[in-house]
Amino acid sequence: MFRPMLGFLLALAALSPAAFGQYTRQITFSGYTFLVKTSAGKVGPGPNYFSDSTDNVWVDGSGLLHMKITRQGNRWNCAEIILTNSFGYGSYRFYLNSPVDNLDPNVVLGLFTWNDDPAYNHREIDIEFSRWAQANNLNAQYVVQPYTDLLNILRWNEPPNLPQSVHTFQWTASSVNFASFAGNSPYVAPILQVRMTNGIPLPGGENVHINLWLDQGRAPVHKQSVEVVFSKFELSLQ
Repeated sequence: MFRPMLGFLLALAALSPAAFGQYTRQITFSGYTFLVKTSAGKVGPGPNYFSDSTDNVWVDGSGLLHMKITRQGNRWNCAEIILTNSFGYGSYRFYLNSPVDNLDPNVVLGLFTWNDDPAYNHREIDIEFSRWAQANNLNAQYVVQPYTDLLNILRWNEPPNLPQSVHTFQWTASSVNFASFAGNSPYVAPILQVRMTNGIPLPGGENVHINLWLDQGRAPVHKQSVEVVFSKFELSLQ
């Protein structure tokens, strides 16, 4: 079975605000400003250590965003960025520039909206890539939280070895429309698309997050660093 993100949310509810990490470094990617997460101790999701080092999060000279899980002694440092503005209804598009079908079984890549306020299940809308520690699991999912409602989750398989892919969700007052595309364009026939209409949250202070982390804080099975590259982030408002 997989372990969706709600498990760590329950644990976070009992923690102090400092337990969510700190945000002092900023990066600019695709014309948007993002904060980079860091933590002195283990925080959610996971729990894990997060680092805002340029070894973990950086934008290269070609404008590509790199996010990486790295090892520092016995400590594994994960990566997370948060869009500084809240936009609400609209189309959110994430352009990947590396394959994500065969991530280490303990690794999770999350593309999602989130609000620390628990209203509307934290306004969490997820595109996630992970096998949730089970090597034979499907490798991706779309979720409008809570995932425990079967109308709010779809597990699926990202095709193997796609050097580029685009993953989108269109959030409206009545639905969230997910879609994924091979290549670098969201204007071709999709790999998969689905419309969810159950429990759609109202907008209100949520932000886009991108994170790369370890399920249950467990080290990568292969004990190797993990890197994911993005070529672009786009947002079209309703």
